[in-house]
Amino acid sequence: MTTQTPPPSTRPTILIVEDDANLRMGLRDNLRDEGYDVTDAPSAKDAAPHLESRVFDLLILDVMLPGEDGYSFCRRLRAEGVKSMVLMLTARSLEDDLVRGFEAGAQDYLTKPYRLRELLARVQALVRRAGTAPPQVVTFGTFTLDLGRRAVLRADGGEVDLTRTEFDLLAFLLRHRDRALPRGEILDAVWGRDVVVDPRTVDNFVSNLKKKLGWTSTSGFTIHTLRGVGYRMEVLSGGPS
Repeated sequence: MTTQTPPPSTRPTILIVEDDANLRMGLRDNLRDEGYDVTDAPSAKDAAPHLESRVFDLLILDVMLPGEDGYSFCRRLRAEGVKSMVLMLTARSLEDDLVRGFEAGAQDYLTKPYRLRELLARVQALVRRAGTAPPQVVTFGTFTLDLGRRAVLRADGGEVDLTRTEFDLLAFLLRHRDRALPRGEILDAVWGRDVVVDPRTVDNFVSNLKKKLGWTSTSGFTIHTLRGVGYRMEVLSGGPS
């Protein structure tokens, strides 16, 4: 039997090098939710094997890394011919630090604490400069979800009337299709961790989504109810455009 090699990901690739585990995992999960292919490492030493095995569109480097710091790591990568875009993260905003980052070969610099929305915007801009962009259009069955326009279109071009929360819920289910999603995780991602919402609210919104999309067993997609857990979306036809 011959083993087929899976096709390479068409999603933009990002490597995060950050020693703070909570920050690293939070940033990784948020970027994955945005559609990026994300790898992470706690130090320059741990990042090296990843850089040897693949090319990344963007590197997000913390300045204060254990062992080799972000400045030295960035300079070394540039000397070795690594062309990836680099965004440096630091707790300091002194002009000398910014200059050091740019002289080391970074394209952008963000000081901590940063707002997630600002970081995502900078990541998107750097990824575009690298020649790729996160997937903005996803097809499922006879529908198309356009993240840029925040619209869901039918095959005839007509738009499905969704509320902001309904759209965000559908986008989240599609990003994580084929994966079991607990209600708590859905609530955190769509409604926010600081908002107190009854977990059964998800059930009502999923039911409304199905009605607005006119779901039937022949729709080309389904949202499975996982009793005692949450939901899993499966796309039977169509995929990222």
